Amino acid sequence: MQIMLSSSHRYPAHRVEGSGLSATQYPSGSAYMTQDLLARGLAELGHQVSYFLRKGAAARLPDGVVLVHEPKRDADIHHMLIDTDEYLYWKDQSWSAPRVTSCHIDPRLIDRDWGEITDKWIFPSRSLAHSLGRERFVWNGINPEEYVFSATKQDYHLFMAPMDWAIRKGLDVAINLARSIGFRLVVAGSSSNPELINEIREICQAAPNIDYVGDVRGAVKAELLAGARSLMFPTKINEAFGLVIAEALMSGTPVVCSRNGACPELVSPDVGFLCDTEDEYISALANVGQICPQRCREKALRDFHYGRMAEAFLHEYGRELA
Repeated sequence: MQIMLSSSHRYPAHRVEGSGLSATQYPSGSAYMTQDLLARGLAELGHQVSYFLRKGAAARLPDGVVLVHEPKRDADIHHMLIDTDEYLYWKDQSWSAPRVTSCHIDPRLIDRDWGEITDKWIFPSRSLAHSLGRERFVWNGINPEEYVFSATKQDYHLFMAPMDWAIRKGLDVAINLARSIGFRLVVAGSSSNPELINEIREICQAAPNIDYVGDVRGAVKAELLAGARSLMFPTKINEAFGLVIAEALMSGTPVVCSRNGACPELVSPDVGFLCDTEDEYISALANVGQICPQRCREKALRDFHYGRMAEAFLHEYGRELA
């Protein structure tokens, strides 16, 4: 099959070094990283993949993936991210080839008009699709080579999220629990706004058991995920997926999260805890050591490998072509 993927970022989205306490253009970039891995997975399955990147590439693309500077109209199917919707050809009615788009966020949470949500949209979780009156979804995938597994945990819990969304992701919940219980909390994540980074740093510095490390990537991020006693993810929003959940589980780290959005879909009782109240969070943190790290890793390899994601998207392409 000839498949054209597209995105508005510059390849690769994955970076090996973080910006620390400095601002960064893409505090998350999870949708872009997922699209990069999808291109690799589709090529590894033997398909011809063209990658239309308006900002080009700063590194060699995976074997079997060809960088193109104009959309390939002869591709069997076109698959793009929703943020390329403003590109003119997406709305070009003369474009007759089948096409689908991935939406990695609840559109109601941001101030952008992406038009009508149609059956061409594919979401990263069943829960997000259903909340928008749709059915099509494919779980995100990650590359296990980018993470390290550790069954031995250090004495800290981890909160990791883009700081632009810190409160909506539950940073205040994690901080209040750390203060009341007294455990060490490591906060990771950056923002495009330097003032917000300074504000988060001051909040964390007010407590001796809370460390703010800013933007972490590559090996530093992998070690931080693997060493944590748990990933704390008390999100307050209709979470589309929560890629950090998959990253933590791939590292052998259990998840303590809310029941919002996709969390119940991803976090089963053998790999973490779903919480509604403060008492439930306290109980979960006290019992997180009962979760088997190997079981977390096995679930991530089974459910969140980028190869499985590529196979699932091929199924969706087949539906579209039919």
